[in-house]
Amino acid sequence: MPLRLIPVIDLMQGQVVHARLGQRAHYRPLRSALAAGSSDALRVADGLLALHPFRQLYIADLDAITGQGHHAATLAAIRQRHPDVELWLDSGLHTLPAADAADDASAAATVTVLGSESLRTLPGRHADARGQDLHQTRALARTPQRRWVLSLDSRAGHLLGPPELLQQTAQWPDDVIAMTLDRVGSDAGPDLRGLRALRARLAQTPTRRVYAAGGVRDARDLAALAQAGAHGVLLASALHDGRLSADALRRHAEGG
Repeated sequence: MPLRLIPVIDLMQGQVVHARLGQRAHYRPLRSALAAGSSDALRVADGLLALHPFRQLYIADLDAITGQGHHAATLAAIRQRHPDVELWLDSGLHTLPAADAADDASAAATVTVLGSESLRTLPGRHADARGQDLHQTRALARTPQRRWVLSLDSRAGHLLGPPELLQQTAQWPDDVIAMTLDRVGSDAGPDLRGLRALRARLAQTPTRRVYAAGGVRDARDLAALAQAGAHGVLLASALHDGRLSADALRRHAEGG
């Protein structure tokens, strides 16, 4: 089965960084063969799109996620340079109403990603002044599902974020990412067991699209993820170090 392949660009302190194991304090500037060793976001985006005509770029604004600023200008520059490429942006938004707001950090994004590790409440809920969850289904109804993606962030097999999120699948959007943080930038391979478990959880809604993220090493991993039921895959290290060639991407890509 063909896959939707989405490169990841992690932004921190004005540079693209090499994400590894989800340990952000240890991230260092990316040195990509696709950008002549540069960590400049525009050059990295150019290099990725020269390698393969990707339809999306996933951008993690780590400064925004950690509350230390944002990369709105960089996002706008990427959008201006590549207007036909859809941007998926994780900027650490905490709730669905916030994702629906047009703030500076998300203005350049076509699709907003809500990461479970950043969620204070479930999608479709908000907290009152005492921190109590109040059901607010109207907020979900007002937000078109195509405008946001849920990232289920996990470490050591455990969900990061509200534990009840796993029981509220009816409130999930059409696109869901299985983000295995402790496999990001590793040579451990993707979490096939976790992907299959997520697909089983969504068995009653087979139209939902599940994306795997973390640990992809080569074309064999892409084939294994397709076999396990992934609709798409988020990619980074294997693109920048050449383990995934243009030919391999063509063979496995949706529409390739």
